[in-house]
Amino acid sequence: MNKEQTASPVWSFPFCPVPPQWEMDWDSIQAQFTWIRKMDGIPQNPIYHAEGDVLVHTRMVVEALVSLQKWRDLPSQERAILFAAALLHDVGKPVCTRVEGDGHITSRGHARRGEYIARQMLWTGAELAAPSPFVCREQIARLVRFHGLPLQFLDHTQPERAILAASQSVRMDHVALLAEADVMGRRCSDAQELFERIALFREFCQEYQCYNSPYNFPNDYSRFMYFQNERRDPHYEAYDDTTFEVVLMSGLPGVGKDTWICHHLADRPVVSLDAVRKELKISPEDDQNIVVQTAREYARELMRKQQSFIWNATNLTKIRRQQLINLFVAYGGSVRIIYLDAAFEIIRKRNQDRPERVPDHVIDRMLGMLEVPDLTEAHRVEWVDH
Repeated sequence: MNKEQTASPVWSFPFCPVPPQWEMDWDSIQAQFTWIRKMDGIPQNPIYHAEGDVLVHTRMVVEALVSLQKWRDLPSQERAILFAAALLHDVGKPVCTRVEGDGHITSRGHARRGEYIARQMLWTGAELAAPSPFVCREQIARLVRFHGLPLQFLDHTQPERAILAASQSVRMDHVALLAEADVMGRRCSDAQELFERIALFREFCQEYQCYNSPYNFPNDYSRFMYFQNERRDPHYEAYDDTTFEVVLMSGLPGVGKDTWICHHLADRPVVSLDAVRKELKISPEDDQNIVVQTAREYARELMRKQQSFIWNATNLTKIRRQQLINLFVAYGGSVRIIYLDAAFEIIRKRNQDRPERVPDHVIDRMLGMLEVPDLTEAHRVEWVDH
């Protein structure tokens, strides 16, 4: 993944223990963060979590992580990322936990929901001294998303696909370390079996050479085709028969997509949803079906001529991007996603200065649904932090 970012000092997270004492101030953590206090009283299935509620479990997980020599041996920024991920790994449970009619307690979807919550909190800097840097924020969010993978990967119909996909956006050695602390921080009868699963997960990742770096496909096109076709061999070097390129822009309103296009690809045709809305006199808050249909037809006209172009819109969710990518690939195009990121306050300021500004509450809603693109989605993916 190509990445543009400004140099930044080593990042840390509030209250992250440091050597040589490695002391953790849990009272200050609980007093500082409302999202930690919201875990208080959230029940868990006693079969898997006899230790108590989500708050009790989270504290035990963090204490377990800090006690691990493998964590202490990491560079300070990696320790901070994992410490934050341990604090946040169950942040989705307060909104996802349900007590069923038979008394069974579930929290389905809490890891995915937790990723969104973690990203929003780290991006806006809520209750932190400052917003977190893009790279650190995304590593933490992905760790929250995949913290259960070492315990669940064997349940997938294709375990290797689940692992290779996750390795494209998060380090598997960090995922395994977080999972180890997660098991240490619970009281259950099958703990030994869970530790064995984590050990097998580590072996699996090492066998596929993706334990501390992304799985290295033969080339970008082979990687894209592997994740598009369930029966493909990850070692197979696919022949690239694409004939033109579509640059798919992605990012919140006000992040600077138009400016980036002007500076980098000013000579290419642009299919812009904002331009189509203006042409059709349709508000961003109205029904967008006719806008999208019109833009797609403009794109088809270009693709019939095998002409490279830019699709300029927010494209915040994976499913939205996938629908477009399927269209572009059907015409023989390769796809390069350009995801733009900036400090949230800068985005708000830029949006306010736009002629057609997007209401703040709409941007907040968009942030809550944002899925940052990863390398499983397109032939090329570039994260631009500016």
